[in-house]
Amino acid sequence: MQNRKFDLEDRFVDYTCRMIDVVEALPNSRAGIYIAGQLIRSCHSPTFNYGEAQAAESPKDFVHKMSVVLKELKECITALKIIRKKELIKPVLKLEDVYKETEELIAIVAKSIATARKNNTL
Repeated sequence: MQNRKFDLEDRFVDYTCRMIDVVEALPNSRAGIYIAGQLIRSCHSPTFNYGEAQAAESPKDFVHKMSVVLKELKECITALKIIRKKELIKPVLKLEDVYKETEELIAIVAKSIATARKNNTL
């Protein structure tokens, strides 16, 4: 069994790159362009804000920055739900891996926030 170093920052960078591919695959329609605009901003934000959270000035600042990460990830998952439901990218099965990754990142970030709050009684 191979031991792989778990680096959440690298995972966020990979996630953003995968989401850029989703944005690029959206149709050049009014809906596709609108969702692409929203998604391109929200899919970069978790990565950049996670980087800021790593240099947080206090536990409260860490929780705040990680809360922004969580908010943006939830925006991404909502956009992915719309893309799947409207079948803006076909076949919709192409989105399953990135959808699952979004769910996993949401769970990791939510747990990180809860742990930080618990440990620092915020």
